[in-house]
Amino acid sequence: MLDQIRTRLRGALLALRGPSRVHRVATAKLPTDYGAFEVHIYENPADRQTHVALVRGDIGNGNGVLARMHSACLTGDVFHSVRCDCGAQLQTAMRRIADEGRGVLVYLNQEGRGIGLANKIRAYTLQDEGYDTVEANERLGFPPDSRDYGIGVQIFRDLGVRSVRLLTNNPRKFAGVTGDGLSVSERLPIEIPASESTRRYLKTKKEKLGHELSSV
Repeated sequence: MLDQIRTRLRGALLALRGPSRVHRVATAKLPTDYGAFEVHIYENPADRQTHVALVRGDIGNGNGVLARMHSACLTGDVFHSVRCDCGAQLQTAMRRIADEGRGVLVYLNQEGRGIGLANKIRAYTLQDEGYDTVEANERLGFPPDSRDYGIGVQIFRDLGVRSVRLLTNNPRKFAGVTGDGLSVSERLPIEIPASESTRRYLKTKKEKLGHELSSV
């Protein structure tokens, strides 16, 4: 199954070759609780979505860069919801990149695995009624995961990244960032231990989406 996922995603990435769909439109220094980063803003004129990259240190030759591709989660990243592990993963990734002194975090505007904030909250309502995260998305008429990792690949390449040591538990993401001039030299787990509020969510990610998790 993983080979089929990789084949489909590589095909999608090949279809994206040609002029970049995202453009860097602004750059500034960004001091954070985890240290100093450079923030780069990207816009996709096709759908008017804005994406962000945080860069720590000198990328140099672009090889072996510690990296995280993180999809926006307003509830977890900003409001510290404990329904998911997103906020904790974001903080952990920033800390690990800062500690290493060299790395990139790409923050994609793809809320709710690509279904948008309003539909994500509708999915929460279904989850409260007993459906898991995959079932809730499907009942709303969406695939379990609608994200486009090709956008993140373009951002990495624009920043001069050639190969990454990718912080992820998700084999689909691992496959999605391989190709179009970018390779993954290593997958590094970024697992947040399960709590009572995240156990079912994490178990669903493991059993239905193939995430590599040890705490559930």
